[in-house]
Formats: sequence, structure tokens, C-alpha cells
Amino acid sequence: MTPAARVQAAIDILDRVIEAAKGQGAPADRIIAEWAKANRYAGSKDRRAVRELAYDAIRHCGEVPANGRAAMLALLARDETLAVLFDGSKYGPGPRQEGEPVAEAGVAPAWLMERLAASDIEGDEAAALMSRAPLDVRVNTLKAERDALELPEPGEALALSQALRFDGGTPVEQWDAYREGRIEVQDHGSQIACSAARVLPGETVIDLCAGAGGKTLALAAAMENRGRLIASDTDRRRLSQLAPRAQRAGATIIEERLLDPGKEMAALGDLEAQADCVLIDAPCSGVGTWRRKPEAKWRLTPDRLARFAATQDNLLSLGAKLVKPGGRLVFVTCSLLDDEGADRFAAFLQGHETWRGDAPDLPLGRARGQGFRLSPFHDGTDGFFVARAHLPC
Repeated sequence: MTPAARVQAAIDILDRVIEAAKGQGAPADRIIAEWAKANRYAGSKDRRAVRELAYDAIRHCGEVPANGRAAMLALLARDETLAVLFDGSKYGPGPRQEGEPVAEAGVAPAWLMERLAASDIEGDEAAALMSRAPLDVRVNTLKAERDALELPEPGEALALSQALRFDGGTPVEQWDAYREGRIEVQDHGSQIACSAARVLPGETVIDLCAGAGGKTLALAAAMENRGRLIASDTDRRRLSQLAPRAQRAGATIIEERLLDPGKEMAALGDLEAQADCVLIDAPCSGVGTWRRKPEAKWRLTPDRLARFAATQDNLLSLGAKLVKPGGRLVFVTCSLLDDEGADRFAAFLQGHETWRGDAPDLPLGRARGQGFRLSPFHDGTDGFFVARAHLPC
């Protein structure tokens, strides 16, 4: 592909990303993968260049662009070398036209920037949400220890004892250590959130929103495969991904339970007031993961944010029913908005007077409300809110 053809390919992808964002369609990474599959003539360098152009444009534009071309034109203000590629050459973009729309530079749409500012996320800290994320792994202590593990690359030691960091794009999934379950890909912030649960071998633990099970596997390792670990979720497709992951990791104590939305206690009733710990990794806007999914800023609306908050409130109330006296509840969202973090946890404590806030001792993060916040700017992790509550005996 010529450089101009790469630009036009990125524009075509951006058109699809923008439409998908408006209609809650496929994420950008899937759209790019589909383009690569449909255009097998493109070599690996071409695919990488097109991907980088598309993501650069997404990160550069705040408001949802009018179209892919407007998004790509916005990059010209930062990279003048792109201007000469708008020359109308074969397979390339046509010449610039006077007065044609150019997308606005920024971190996110204006309404969302206001919400971030209200949560004290501004300036460099907001800009860090559009940076590139590294690749973190967790050494699976059911099969290995960090100090004794031999990998093709050494990785950077992080705050948690079993956490390692590599450059983004490092092919860890091709390593023997990954295939054999000795390492799992997991952001350092996510690992820290799991550590807040402080689970012990022999306990009864519920991962209420387990998804594909990344945090479930971390909990199983911390429990040393002893005790009872229930992984539940309402998403059958995501939950189905847990069993092969657990088998690879050697995690044998996990019980899966598929929940019916609004009727969760029908599947969890036997666990009422039985759990030592309930982890709620609640569905949220994903603001803290924008480094990996920057187009998510275009998918969020005030109404969706309000629905996420309502879901989080319901999950906190549900989780509280499952904890036995003396047990604990851990609330996690991968968001930096107080609407989905400190405000939700404060509302929970206010509405459940028997519960007490129990601030976890974390190696990174800053106090936010009655919990802690991890951020890309301050901690080098994805953005998280983490809080813990204790139910007195």
C-alpha cells in the first residue's frame, strides 16, 4: 500500500468506527480486525500503519467527528507530513476542499469533560486518558513465582509482587508461559483492585460480575485453590470464556452461575449471608480504559451514564445481601467519574447504616471519598475506583 492508500484505509475505518459509536455497534478493534481480514493484500506493516493512523485520529478528536475524513484532517495540525497525501492519487484521499469539516481536537466531548472536571480530572491527568497503555501480566502463583519465572523478555517489576509490565503489543500470548497458564494478561490496576478483596484460603468468595473471569482467576490464585469461589454474571457469552481460562490457569475451585437480570437471587439465594467477601466489578462507562478503547468516549451519553449508576446501586444492594456478618464487600469500577465511584459508594453506606467503610491498604492510588482512585497519570494503570465496606458481627 502507498502512504496515501493507508490514509484512505484509515479514513474508511474511521467512518465505520464513528457510525458504530453512534449506534452502540462494534468496537474499534473489531472493526479494524474485520478490515484486515477483508483486505488480505495489506501486509503486516500496512495493517499496523493503518491501525495506528485510525487510533491516532480517535485519540486526537474530542467531539464525535462528522466523518472519518474530518477526523483524519484534524491530524494535519499535528502532523504536516500527512497533508501531501491528500493528493487525489489512486486509492488515496482526494485533495482538501475549502470549507470542508475538520474535527475538533480534544480529549472527549464537552459534556464529558465537564463531568471529568467535576471529578477533579483535568489538564494532564485528563490528557493521560488518551495515552497508549502498556501490557501488564500477573504471574499465576498456582503455577509459578515471579522471581523464578523465565520469559523471553524480563519485563518491569511493578508494585505488586506478581506483576510485570511490557511494552504494548508484546506478543505474550504466543509465549509458552501464557499457553501453560503461568502468566495472565491483567492490568496492574485490576490486580490491585483484586488485592483489596484480601481473600484468604478456605473462604467463600463471590465474584458477582465475573465477566470472562480475569479477576476471578486472580482471586483463585490468592485463595491458593482452597475454599469456594463463585463466578456469576448475566452475560452467557462472556461467562463461557471462563472455563477454558480456569483450566489453563489450574484454578479448580471456581463455580459458575449464570444470572437472570433482575432475578439474580433466584440463582444466588443459597448464598444469602454466606460469603466472606463479595467482589463487585460493576459494569460502568469504562472511562478508565480509554487508553485501550479510546472510541468509548464517543459511545457514552448522559443517559447511559445514569443507567450505569443505577445498575451499580442495584449491584451494591445485591452484594450486601450475600455477605455474612464479619464479611466484606469490595466495589470496583474502571471509571474516574465520581458518578460511578465515590458517589455510588457514599450512597450505599448512607442507605445501609449497618455497614462501615473499610479503606483498603493499596500500594498505589489516592484517596477519593471513602475509597481510592487509580489513574493512568498518577499510577500508570488503567483508571479505577476501589472501595471496601465491612459488615460488623
